[in-house]
Amino acid sequence: MSLLTTSSQTVGPYVKIGFESFTVVELAPPSVSGERITLSGRVADGDGKPVNDAVIEIWQANALGKYAHPEDAQDKPVEAGFRGFGRCLTDAKGGYRFTTIKPGRVPGPAGAPQAPHIVVTVFMRGLLKHLITRVYFPDEAANAEDPVLKLVPADRRATLIARRSPRDKAALEWNVILQGQDETVFFDY
Repeated sequence: MSLLTTSSQTVGPYVKIGFESFTVVELAPPSVSGERITLSGRVADGDGKPVNDAVIEIWQANALGKYAHPEDAQDKPVEAGFRGFGRCLTDAKGGYRFTTIKPGRVPGPAGAPQAPHIVVTVFMRGLLKHLITRVYFPDEAANAEDPVLKLVPADRRATLIARRSPRDKAALEWNVILQGQDETVFFDY
């Protein structure tokens, strides 16, 4: 008898059943300091149709630039209640929504400070490997010097920068376009 490796499996078709009880859309309760934001958008396929069974996970630092994780050894505090991690299932229109705070700058390669950003992971039907990307903040001066954002071709960087709502400065919109025109930049890992 020999043992064979089983093939990779996609996350569908039961994404909602597996993840629904693990959703976290509030990353920082009102007691946590920092600029309050709402990050929302939609996930769309290559034809612009909504993906109604995707999972969006986000990971971010707090307002001081410290992750709520034991491997972040920076000598900065993490306030009680700050999670820094969220998970949202897309709705029938491909929509997702998180409430959190704007993260501070974290050290990057060779200790260079990175622009404030949120790390995003996308899981969905048909993917053998999840997608990883980032969302940056509009009108952020530090974007120009971010060591990761500078690796992205200039004409594609806009896919990683959220748009501020004209009606509410705390509301940011950022869409995930899986392929085709205006495809979101995804990172290799």
